[in-house]
Amino acid sequence: MPAISQWPVAERPRERLYFSGGQALADAELLAIQLGSGVRGRTAVDLAREMLVQYGSLAGLAGRDVAELARIKGVGRAKAVRLAAAFELTRRLRARVPAARTVLSSPNDVHAAFGPLMEELRREVFRVALLDARNGLLRDMVVSEGTLSASLVHPREVFKPAILESAASVILLHNHPSGDPTPSREDVRLTRQLVECAKLLDLRIHDHVIIGRGRFTSLAERGVI
Repeated sequence: MPAISQWPVAERPRERLYFSGGQALADAELLAIQLGSGVRGRTAVDLAREMLVQYGSLAGLAGRDVAELARIKGVGRAKAVRLAAAFELTRRLRARVPAARTVLSSPNDVHAAFGPLMEELRREVFRVALLDARNGLLRDMVVSEGTLSASLVHPREVFKPAILESAASVILLHNHPSGDPTPSREDVRLTRQLVECAKLLDLRIHDHVIIGRGRFTSLAERGVI
């Protein structure tokens, strides 16, 4: 397989983006630009295509943590960091640009926004979504990453970002790698503990949404909050 530098200029991803704009490129070509290079016998475009097949979509790929990306053959730490930075910039842009403002007014809204990012994760990840007074998403952050069965969450790590961002309220969410979003006793215990801590800070927790594979559970709807 010839290197991309040996391709006709009109077919190289970087040149195509420069002259025709990003909308002219396929997902694999845009990923290839972020990767920067391939490995012996495989171009960056080949590697990008393999990653999209492995994770099903850009959303599936964006939901992986940087350490998992780095373990993909041909990626490594430097390329994984570039990809993770690009995905994080995209999330922040969506949250901060008014035209792309995300409003989380219901558990369905939360699942629509975060399900594609979290439902295929192999480890349990706990996130906090910071909201303004109109339930607009200011920012979301990963608070903790655990094993397949548990995630260690400290109230300080949950609420510090909310205070720094002057959030009006927060939504808690985490995934169940098993795909079953049924809350465990530990999920309920942790939620109640965080609700009590939030009261001391005069901060409201709207919900704690558990993401499963293609479905979710709202602890607010279950009366836990």
